[in-house]
Amino acid sequence: MKHTKPRPGSRPSSRPGPRPHAHSRTDTSASAKDSLWIWGTHAVLAALRNPARVCLKLYASKNAAAGLPQDIEVIPANPQEITGLLPEGAVHQGLALQTRALPAPSLEDIMDKPKGLLLMLDSVTDPRNVGAILRSAAAFGADGLIMQDRKIPPLSGVLAKAAVGALETVPIFAVVNLARTLEDLGKSHWQSVGLAGGTKLSIAKVLDADKTCLVLGSEGDGLRPNVAKHCDILAHIPIDAAMESLNVSNAAAIALYEAART
Repeated sequence: MKHTKPRPGSRPSSRPGPRPHAHSRTDTSASAKDSLWIWGTHAVLAALRNPARVCLKLYASKNAAAGLPQDIEVIPANPQEITGLLPEGAVHQGLALQTRALPAPSLEDIMDKPKGLLLMLDSVTDPRNVGAILRSAAAFGADGLIMQDRKIPPLSGVLAKAAVGALETVPIFAVVNLARTLEDLGKSHWQSVGLAGGTKLSIAKVLDADKTCLVLGSEGDGLRPNVAKHCDILAHIPIDAAMESLNVSNAAAIALYEAART
């Protein structure tokens, strides 16, 4: 493991790093402007492996650095110093990566695929839920996640850690209007299936299209009326009557499983 040594008695060194691992890109220009933080073992390693991710500096504790590949250059720091770099409550496992946001993907690039699976989230803003949904999307081979641009939580820290690396592999498509996007998907022969309690059809019985977009709303309010109106089908996940609803990330995992096996 290569180290960049900090000055005695100072905060961790601000010299550029890390050295790129696999195909990640390193920006040595430096400034913290427009940068963001990713922390935690799985999230950081996935970011370093991502060729589209521009990495600036990697801070690592002695124990965390010992578990990294040998070709990665780190800035040594003790756990308390790393904690001081990050938002309050960040569980960093001794690793913190300063990086730039990923380039924005275009939904147009996958619109005309012959087969596909997408997720759309309506007013789901909790970063832990979105991260968990990304993890399930990666596990079941989804082509991406669609969200309204003004309601996307920060694509960094908390979300990245909950995604356990999936932030680097599942595209997040930011759109202005969800209802209009559903119309556009329909024109390209995507079937949109909205999850809504109280509907007669169960999700397992409606997933019969080559291209499916699963649409999920927030836990409190569900799908907004205009988004629900633009779905081709509304369906529910059967659960015991003693439980009113599922956490949105759990519902997404079940719906993705059903869609992936059809």
